[in-house]
Amino acid sequence: MANRGSAGRWLMVVFAAVLFAVGSQAEASGIKTMVVTYASGPDTVSAYLAMPDKGGRYPALIVIHEWWGLTDWIKQDARDFARKGYVALAIDLYRGGLTSDPHEAYKLMISVPRERAITDLKSAFDYLANMKEVNASKIGVIGWCMGGSYSYVAAANLPKLAACVIDYGKVGTTASEVKPINCPVLCNFAQLDPTYTPAMGKSFEEAMKAGGKEIEFYDYPGVSHAFMNPNNTTGYNEPQSKIAWKRIFAFLDENLKK
Repeated sequence: MANRGSAGRWLMVVFAAVLFAVGSQAEASGIKTMVVTYASGPDTVSAYLAMPDKGGRYPALIVIHEWWGLTDWIKQDARDFARKGYVALAIDLYRGGLTSDPHEAYKLMISVPRERAITDLKSAFDYLANMKEVNASKIGVIGWCMGGSYSYVAAANLPKLAACVIDYGKVGTTASEVKPINCPVLCNFAQLDPTYTPAMGKSFEEAMKAGGKEIEFYDYPGVSHAFMNPNNTTGYNEPQSKIAWKRIFAFLDENLKK
């Protein structure tokens, strides 16, 4: 019995040590994460929130997922933004839908009503603007693929946005389509993308500049759609992705931290 008691105490010590180590690692990361809910029109929606754990007021980002849904990669991006000093709200336009199958992803994407998505974007902005940890005048948006398209939609529908990053998404190409956009925009397009083509991106850039609006446009050589997603086993390009991320953080720091 004594031996069993000693063994039990030893296991409890080890278990406590593991818990302490996990807690210390979380604190050492300098961020905190949680799932939050808020009203969006008649609905209650959820989102993944990542933010610095040190008190203060920070710039913020609405983070918009690809057509797969709110994946672990998008959540990782939100945590990376938090480590860089941003409050990042990764929204879920699918209301919990998630897939790794392209056919199901397409079904999910086309099932999202445009007006509902716009309401979700506005509600996400309001949620961030009302957080005591957020500088409401420094809220931006970023998205990839479908999320890049909705990042453009956000810029056209949220007049108080301070910055917009569009990573290979659908954009407007006419003066009337870009007229509502008030914030600086960064576009990252893939040279070989057959869907969101660099030609479309260049037309967007020309329309923005003709309207006196601020835009940075880049097309990345030798890569195709979703080249920034490391889970894209056939198209991820680490060297070009690193360049894109460097430009993203420089753009966001310039427009949201100054």
